[in-house]
Amino acid sequence: MTRVKRGIISLKRRRNVLAQVKGYRFGRGTKERQAREAIAHAGSHAFAHRRDKKNDRRRLWQVRLNAAIRPMGMTYSKFINLLTVKKVSLDRKILSDIAHNNPQTFERIVGQIK
Repeated sequence: MTRVKRGIISLKRRRNVLAQVKGYRFGRGTKERQAREAIAHAGSHAFAHRRDKKNDRRRLWQVRLNAAIRPMGMTYSKFINLLTVKKVSLDRKILSDIAHNNPQTFERIVGQIK
């Protein structure tokens, strides 16, 4: 039986792992075992933070809406309550964008809701 050398596959696997951790500091960027651990941790953080990003955006929209609505003599919670009572189907993202980019349009929307 002929001899089979397995160096090519393991080198390719090692290169792929180290390519994924390019730019990591200390041993995590150069040592294969530490690099595998770093990839696993980075993947779990990336998964969790993709979920957190949605919460962060919603908080930003709420802060923007509250800042835009306060000068008009209303609070965020009362504004959202009036939206649901009047059955206005604009969500926080759209309202925040309107308040941020088109303040006159937002004032008209608030005027109709009041």
